[in-house]
Amino acid sequence: MIFISHRGNLNGPQSHLENAPSYIDYAISQGYDVEVDVWLSDNKKIYTGHDEPTYLISLEWLEDRKSNLWVHCKNFGILNKFTNDSSPLNYFWHSTDEFTLTSTNVVWTYPGNSVDTRSILVLPENLLNSSLNLDFSSVSILGICSDYIQEYAIR
Repeated sequence: MIFISHRGNLNGPQSHLENAPSYIDYAISQGYDVEVDVWLSDNKKIYTGHDEPTYLISLEWLEDRKSNLWVHCKNFGILNKFTNDSSPLNYFWHSTDEFTLTSTNVVWTYPGNSVDTRSILVLPENLLNSSLNLDFSSVSILGICSDYIQEYAIR
């Protein structure tokens, strides 16, 4: 199973650290993949950040970590760049979709929806009144993306 840290979080949301390059690198150093929010600014610079472009990064920074990143395109500019450049990154765009297909043909799935062996279940802690006591032993999924990924990984 793939364990994906949501924005770099390992043990709960840390909004002041989320998407910071050092926070992402720390999660990767702990053995996790990371879902990271990425923007392209009007002046064609690449940033991470959830609600707005916050941390300036380079395309090389993303590509150096491509085997561990799940890149959430936050605006059309970055999605267009990746699709036009045939980017080697694993990227996707979504808004309120129940399912989203990533550029590597993985199904990014929101809680409460059907899953299969190609599915990443996103934020399962949002099910059952935010309980972390979910049992995945009877469900065949590819992975989990969570703010509490360490909790899921030690089960």
